Amino acid sequence: MIFTRWSAKLPGTQRRAAARSDRAAPRPASGPPSAAAPSAGPAAPDDTPAAPTGATTGSVPAARAEHADPASSGDLTPEALPPTVDALSVHGILGSIPALVAVVYGPEHRLAYVNGAYAHVFGPRPAGHTAREALPELDELGLLPLMDQVLRSGRPRTVKSRKVPAGPGGDRSRDAYYTFTCTPIEVAASGPAPDPEVACIAPHKGVLVFGAEVTDQIESAERLRASEARQREAAVTLQRSLLPQELEQPDDLRVAATYQPGGTDAAVGGDWYDVITLGAGRTALVIGDVMGRGVRAAAVMGQLRTAVRAYARLDLPPHEVIQLLDGLAAEIDASQIATCVYAVHDPNEGRLVYSSAGHLPILVRDPDGTVRRAAEPTGPPLGTGGWLHTSGSVPLGPGSSAVLYTDGLVERRDKDIDDGVEALERAFAGAAGAPDIVCDRLLRSLGITAAHDDDVAILVLQHPERTGHDAELFHNAALELHGGTEAAPRARAFASGVLASWRFSPELHDLGVLAASELVANSLQHGTPPMRLRLRRTDRRLIVEVTDGDDHLPRRRRAEPADEAGRGISIIATIASSWGSRRTPGGGKAVWCEFALPHGQAHGPAAG
Repeated sequence: MIFTRWSAKLPGTQRRAAARSDRAAPRPASGPPSAAAPSAGPAAPDDTPAAPTGATTGSVPAARAEHADPASSGDLTPEALPPTVDALSVHGILGSIPALVAVVYGPEHRLAYVNGAYAHVFGPRPAGHTAREALPELDELGLLPLMDQVLRSGRPRTVKSRKVPAGPGGDRSRDAYYTFTCTPIEVAASGPAPDPEVACIAPHKGVLVFGAEVTDQIESAERLRASEARQREAAVTLQRSLLPQELEQPDDLRVAATYQPGGTDAAVGGDWYDVITLGAGRTALVIGDVMGRGVRAAAVMGQLRTAVRAYARLDLPPHEVIQLLDGLAAEIDASQIATCVYAVHDPNEGRLVYSSAGHLPILVRDPDGTVRRAAEPTGPPLGTGGWLHTSGSVPLGPGSSAVLYTDGLVERRDKDIDDGVEALERAFAGAAGAPDIVCDRLLRSLGITAAHDDDVAILVLQHPERTGHDAELFHNAALELHGGTEAAPRARAFASGVLASWRFSPELHDLGVLAASELVANSLQHGTPPMRLRLRRTDRRLIVEVTDGDDHLPRRRRAEPADEAGRGISIIATIASSWGSRRTPGGGKAVWCEFALPHGQAHGPAAG
């Protein structure tokens, strides 16, 4: 870059510039004698610093006339030859571009030149003064240390999107953003300086500061980010609306779940979980994952979750629920892969019976802290068809806990998924506290943050050990019935004694005895041995259940006046809070009913 009074040149460029001038001159054999090279630019007025008029360091060489074949130039005169970049005025170029340009020199960055765009934004600046005095805006933008680095290293540096707040001086009516590039140059005197105060008599290293306005791009990016944030918020709201708004809390289990959407995009995921009370103290727990992201995955997830709740009301074994889901998933979208595990906890058995369709294994922690995988059996994902699913079981007695989860918790791009499951086992072994606390600790232990790139769903259940007053609110009593005419009186006497020992009110005592009598009579008439009467009390309900060896499920029907049978189930449905029936794993059925306990009896002392 060559200025009229202060010029910027690369070291060693003088020879190349002279060579270009020689080549650009017409050959003596093909034209008139050579003319002088074009002027580097008009001289600046004496009262202002001169503008740069040459090429900057790193400039791209322009196409020149000397590259043409001399024979093809014909009768062109020197005046008709195309102009070169050397003939352009740098002062005119820098003064007309809309970008901000400032040239400083020396270790104190004394000002040599600012163009009109710079003065328009920040106001006129006195030449010869240091940048800290003459260009305070560069100090506020943090560019002075960067200029020091450029001056020392001789390498250009760029800072992006620096905010220039609105304020006095120049045209600063609103905030603006600029990207600044600082380029090393050499400023050299080309003649006597007009003003000793701003003189640059000896060559100096300097810095050219170039600022390009990017306000429109920044504002567009901000609007885009705000739009994406709104879309993501709507997507997460949609996802959460498809999940349970409030988990059902069983009598015998403590349950908590958490869901964390993955990534920062607006695409919803397909992870879901649910807790479903089945009656008679039994609880179904389900967790699943529809692969992929977006509304399509969320739609499939919503349909599968609704179907699970419907199938669960049939009180089917876990493998039959998975089998029904498998056929439904193929009908919904055969191309959408989904995994699921469905488990049922029965407090009377102290076991977790489950079936899995391509899902990760349930982890169970025993009271002594040992963690085991409920890894068998596992079938293919939902929708594949042609697979006969089966059920497995794992002990889950008082003091035990279990965790169901999706692959986002344990899967990493750079590790095998078994490593993630092992890390979860270690974290689960040491995660104590209530289920919601365990969920948070598992997230932290596995390194799940808001920037995690996959959805994560966790469902934690605990079967607590009850002592003291809490233990007095949970009781079990069972009686084996061998049939015969004495079975019904024995059942009534047993129920009456047990309910009296549990100190129920006379009204609830009589209803419980009536329910036990009707269920036993129904089993004696329509069932087969072995038969059992079971009474169970929790802190919220009384449960009466009768099992027998016949797998025919009773149904409620309207009995005609002349009918001698068919009224037992109708009576149960009338007096009880709820009732139901299911087939038992070893063959046979169970028929049950529940009575909700009044508040005083639900929390009062119990004897026996």
